Amino acid sequence: MTRRTLRSFRHAGRGLGWALSSQPNLRVHLAAAVVVLVAAILIGFTAVELAVVVLCVAVVIAAELFNTALEVLIDHAWPERHPVIGRAKDVTAAAVLFAAIGASLVGVLLFARHLFHLA
Repeated sequence: MTRRTLRSFRHAGRGLGWALSSQPNLRVHLAAAVVVLVAAILIGFTAVELAVVVLCVAVVIAAELFNTALEVLIDHAWPERHPVIGRAKDVTAAAVLFAAIGASLVGVLLFARHLFHLA
């Protein structure tokens, strides 16, 4: 690995660390992800089912990180309130909500299959 590549990982780690320390919603998503992944393993999800759960978790976390990045940029560029800026922030929050709802539905379907022995 080149120094440049290692540096990019360090930058990503620093960004994730900052987001975890400053964003309560990200911590909630990560805590939920750990609970769901542990439960999925204990219940005996197949490798494909686990892969789907991991992908859902990754999508929600990525959406939350994009939302955070956009909010930080907006707050820096436009510290005063503006209806259009508020709308942009609302839309990015809605994207996170949409990802979380989708991931939750996938989880319900997969867990129901195991808990209620559905086909």
